[in-house]
Amino acid sequence: MISKLTATLSRAADAVSDKAAAYIPASKASKVAKMMVLAFTLMMVFPMQAQAAAFITEAIDILGVVIIAIGGGLGIWGVVNLLEGYGNDNPGAKSQGIKQLMAGLGLILLGLLAIPQLETLLPT
Repeated sequence: MISKLTATLSRAADAVSDKAAAYIPASKASKVAKMMVLAFTLMMVFPMQAQAAAFITEAIDILGVVIIAIGGGLGIWGVVNLLEGYGNDNPGAKSQGIKQLMAGLGLILLGLLAIPQLETLLPT
């Protein structure tokens, strides 16, 4: 009984080693394929970094323009409220107008000075 079990296990081990020998070339081929995929990925990523840097630079410029436009709109609205408050002698409208004007000027300064500094945070 034990001899039959030993013989069966021996045949199974031989079959497994035969199957493993058949997979060795596929294993080497898969390593080569992985290296080719890695090389292709790197070849695609490095030019994309230059494109991404140009995109981010353009996005920062557009963000600055948008912030300045919002600040300008808010500042104009503040001037209108301020003039309305002086015209009607309404201290609440004057207060709101000066706050909006200052907030608009702050956004304009943010768009002019701080937003362009975002480019210095990115590695080149």
